Amino acid sequence: MKRVNRQLNRRTALTILTTAAAAAALSLAGCAAGGPANGGTGSASPGSSGASGASTPAAQGSATLGLTYIPNIQFGPFYVGLEKKTFEARGVNLTLRHHGSNEGLFTALAAGQEDFVIAGGDELLQARAEGMDLVAISSYYRTYPVVLIVRDESPIKTTKDLRGHSIGLPGRYGESWFGLQVALKDAGLTEKDVRITEVGYTQQAALTTDKVDAIVGFSNNDAVQFGLAGVKTRTIPLARNVPLVSISLVTTAKLLKDRPNLARSVAEGMLDGIEAVKADPEGAITISTGQVPGLAQEQAAAAARVTLAATLKIMVDAQGKVAGKLDPAQWQDMAEFMTAQGLLTKPVDPAVAMSTEYVSR
Repeated sequence: MKRVNRQLNRRTALTILTTAAAAAALSLAGCAAGGPANGGTGSASPGSSGASGASTPAAQGSATLGLTYIPNIQFGPFYVGLEKKTFEARGVNLTLRHHGSNEGLFTALAAGQEDFVIAGGDELLQARAEGMDLVAISSYYRTYPVVLIVRDESPIKTTKDLRGHSIGLPGRYGESWFGLQVALKDAGLTEKDVRITEVGYTQQAALTTDKVDAIVGFSNNDAVQFGLAGVKTRTIPLARNVPLVSISLVTTAKLLKDRPNLARSVAEGMLDGIEAVKADPEGAITISTGQVPGLAQEQAAAAARVTLAATLKIMVDAQGKVAGKLDPAQWQDMAEFMTAQGLLTKPVDPAVAMSTEYVSR
């Protein structure tokens, strides 16, 4: 299966609009989000599912949600949500849009092609520092999924053992890069104490051929792929407490002002989708075959089951429950960490970068 948490960590390397361009684009996005094509502030077209006020009293109209990179089982809650009408039941006619391989994470949102996007909280802060008025309204992953991965026989047991060793990651951007910063800080190390190697998305080959001693990857993707390939590896946590917020449901401040009920409906519908996947993972695999190319093949389905199991672990809270409400203190910690590490071009107020008002759980 093609490695896809590219979805969730390659994106910051792609185009981030400049402050002026972003502000202009978001102005257009606000107009587009409120116009007839996207349902506006009134009803969607009579022919769209869940749009009729008579059959769905809480109808909110239409919305487009961006999913980064190619279709993958990690987006299962959205595929299941559409199939089981978790969004339609909340009055939303939702369209999913997978990003192109060279598309910026927030470009379509800024251009009005999308109303929502799935993105890392840390990536959102970087975009806000560049002038984009984005807001996270619900978590998608409750746990930050980035980990260090080493060969089973490696002498590296903790982050402190990284001193003098080579570390491979896609590049100096995105969640892999942020995660490495956390690991180094936790270990009391600097970039000068290790050898950082940019290997693109060939982490598995880099580690198995001893090009690097460790890689930065995802617990629900890279670590899974090693296991499927029969390569014995170990994962090492970045830190006891990771001051970063992972994948979240993101929209614009303008949409929240103009269509708050739409935001609530999309966020709750997403959480309903996660609940449905948690209740029936095998059913989610079946439903996702209509969205993920090749998933109908048994080998791909077997790999997807392992990936989905690992993904569900980071989608629920410490009690194993599905919850989307964001933690303001965690966002404050993240903003302070990213500022201190020079990951933001200017300070960002985390209080306006997230909201707890759009989900009830």
